[in-house]
Amino acid sequence: MTTSAPVSIASNSSSASAGGSVINVSSLVSQLVAASRAPKDSMIASQSKTVTTQISALGALKGALSTFQTALGPIATNTGFSSMTANTSNSAVFTATVGTSAVAGTYSLQVTQLAQAQQVVSNAFAGGASAAVGTGTLKVSVGGTSFNIVVGNTNNTLADIATAINTAAGGNAGVSATVISGTDGAHLVLSSTLTGAANTVQVTETDGGNALSALTYGTGNTGNYTQKVAAQDAQFSISGIDHTSASNSVSDALNGVTINLVGTTASGTGPGSTATLTVTNDATAIASNVQAFVKAYNTMMSSVSSLSSYDSTTGTAGPMLGDPLLSGIRTEIRSSLYSVVNTGSSTYNSLASVGVTTNIDGTLSFDSTKFTTAMAASPGAVSSLFAGTDGIAANLNTRITQALQSGGAVDSRGKTLIKQSDALTKQSADLDTQMTALSASLTQQYAALNNLLSSLQTTSAYLSQQFAALPQVQTKG
Repeated sequence: MTTSAPVSIASNSSSASAGGSVINVSSLVSQLVAASRAPKDSMIASQSKTVTTQISALGALKGALSTFQTALGPIATNTGFSSMTANTSNSAVFTATVGTSAVAGTYSLQVTQLAQAQQVVSNAFAGGASAAVGTGTLKVSVGGTSFNIVVGNTNNTLADIATAINTAAGGNAGVSATVISGTDGAHLVLSSTLTGAANTVQVTETDGGNALSALTYGTGNTGNYTQKVAAQDAQFSISGIDHTSASNSVSDALNGVTINLVGTTASGTGPGSTATLTVTNDATAIASNVQAFVKAYNTMMSSVSSLSSYDSTTGTAGPMLGDPLLSGIRTEIRSSLYSVVNTGSSTYNSLASVGVTTNIDGTLSFDSTKFTTAMAASPGAVSSLFAGTDGIAANLNTRITQALQSGGAVDSRGKTLIKQSDALTKQSADLDTQMTALSASLTQQYAALNNLLSSLQTTSAYLSQQFAALPQVQTKG
């Protein structure tokens, strides 16, 4: 903070006979004000530093707790322990993925036919891809959708027609076209982009003419094309229940499971005639979430420990050493970790029983093998241990939320520190005002004194001059 320099009323030049300055008012007032201000400035600065350090430490504690709480999310609810995975005994027949509604189970699959998209190849056009075919309008359909292409004098070759189909302005309804040239000429190849028996290709001429009739195709009119691949549905069974699908990606057969068909099973009842789908708890994903919880806990405790540390070599203490707020939070967290939970199992009812153990330094370790064993033996108990009403993760989540929420211990401490910081800022501003007033008062007092001393100097000089002018008295020898 700065204080404006006091203004000296008297001149700083010294000349007693001329009534010059006796006191350097500006310098004297500055020194007196500085001497008065110094201890108060020191006290405010010291208290401000302490409060700022505590605010920073509280922010670090809040950040560590929030980060740890985020890691609790996946294991604080039973949903986190219902993660499922699907496995296939033969990936050449099918693969599968699961959603949240999948239920554990084992199912046999037989796949007799995959879904296919139709492909037809036109008769040969001897003139080749660049020869003119004719003009008119063609309607191309797949299943229940269609679009038109207009063939004029500037786009009437087989290659032009293929391009027009692929770039139809109205939106291609699911047909791709290309031209294949052979020894007999050029062929227009039409391929449906949609699998399923209902998605057959139809081509009709709609302008009333027949200039493009050689390109038409459909029910009762198959002479202009040869079908190379038939449109068909997938046919399969799950645990003996028959099912058909227009797509090889099937999500409506087994609740919560999407089955992707990629091949067929062998016919008959011998080896390879079935493939097995197994839906189980995804222990790997769940273990990964628990391991993330352990890592987050260790990170949080490292931050907390630094706040309450003490270095005996340097005599340096952490900003929250001995702070009851920090001690209370740490005690509550450890109490939750070491508690025995009523999971319905006398074997799996504590963190240690599922592979989460405490090291000498207070950090946690995770034994994934032991955890996987616990999940396989009693998944419900493991879920209850973490996410039950009295579960460890659920309990920790509740306690941290209470500490961080508005009106909670951390929030209340933060508001108190902010008030202290604001009060110190006001004290500093008040001190500025006080020192300005003191400077003005001292300047006035010492300026008056300076004028008085100057006047006395002038009087003294005058009297000296007068006495010197008096005639000297001669005395007889």
